[in-house]
Order: sequence, then structure tokens, then C-alpha cells
Amino acid sequence: MKLLVIDDSVLLREGIVRLLEEAGHSVVGQAGHAETLPEMVATTGAELVVIDIRMPPTHTTEGLVAAVALRRTHPEVGVVLLSQYVETRYAIELLTDDGGRVGYLLKDRIADIDEFLAALVRVAGGGTVIDPTVVARLLGRERRDNPLARLSEREREVLALMAEGRSNQAIGDRLGVQLRTVESHVSSILTKLGVTDEPDDHRRVRAVLLFLTHTGR
Repeated sequence: MKLLVIDDSVLLREGIVRLLEEAGHSVVGQAGHAETLPEMVATTGAELVVIDIRMPPTHTTEGLVAAVALRRTHPEVGVVLLSQYVETRYAIELLTDDGGRVGYLLKDRIADIDEFLAALVRVAGGGTVIDPTVVARLLGRERRDNPLARLSEREREVLALMAEGRSNQAIGDRLGVQLRTVESHVSSILTKLGVTDEPDDHRRVRAVLLFLTHTGR
């Protein structure tokens, strides 16, 4: 893949760049601010952007704002947001536009190199990836009149893993069940949530968005 790495921490940015290049990817640009992100994407042909949420000058939401704007102008480009802390509202804000080719990971996740690289590949391939820690936090913040209450405990487990961007096979491996069992759970989840009459990828994204909407604040 051709990637851009945007982070104001030089040490972390260089570390990510080295990790990506050693994995065989091409880092076509890097920066310590998000101001020129659209121009960088246009001139480099980047397929995926890894960007910190908190960027200069205020270190609040500059990275998020840039990512959301990029999604509108270059929806074919994957975006993975990095955060030092669990900030679930940012995950929801990024994912509620259309879904697909987006990810939200805690910076600690980079330490698990294989998992981090796999997440980037899933996003570049059109998937949605959410850090497991964020998913766990969302599960603890359910709202009233929650459509997720229609799901069984196992179905909720499956949906949480779907929200992490895992395939049916990966979900089966994690839960120790056969693929057809996972497929049955996914079908039941989509039916109970009223997510029907759309292509499978769109239905999965809509189910994940419902999960985020009704477990966030």
C-alpha cells in the first residue's frame, strides 16, 4: 500500500514509518500537521492515511476534522485515526458518515505489530476497524430503548467483534465456533436490528453503526 503518516510526535511518526516500510508498504509522505492533507493525498496517490486525532495548533480535534473532510472529498482513501485515550465520541463521529475504509485505534495497539498491520490492510480493503478497548467501553454505556436489547448475549459478542472489523472466519476463530454458526448469528443480528434488503457489506456497516450509536454517549 501507499500510505501517509500524519502525527506531530516525530518519534512515533518515524517509528510507524519504519514499521510500515519493513512490512513492505510504501510511505509516500509524512507530516506533523494536518493542514495540507488533501494536497498530500492528491499529489502522492496515497491509498491510506494514518493520522492522530489531536494535532497542532490546538491539539484537540484537528486530525479528526481533517479525516472527516478527506472522507468527503476522497472516499476511496482509507483513514485510520490514532488516539492516546479512549474517546468514543470520535469513533462515532468518523464512522457515522457512510462507513467503510475507516478505523479508530488506540496508540497502544501499535505495539502489537501484526494486529496493527492487519487492521490497516482491512481498512484499505474497504473494512471498518475499531479498537477492542473502545468497543468494550461502548458496551458499558448503553442507552435506554436500545435495539441491541433484542440480541442474545452471543449475538452481542458477535456484533462487538464485527465492530472491530473482523470477518466471519476471524469471529469464528476468536469464539471457537464454526463458520456456519457465525453466519447464522450474523443473519439473526441483521434481522433483529431490521437491517435488510441491502448488499451484505452495507448491512454489516449499518449494524455496526447501530451498535456505536446505541452504546456511545
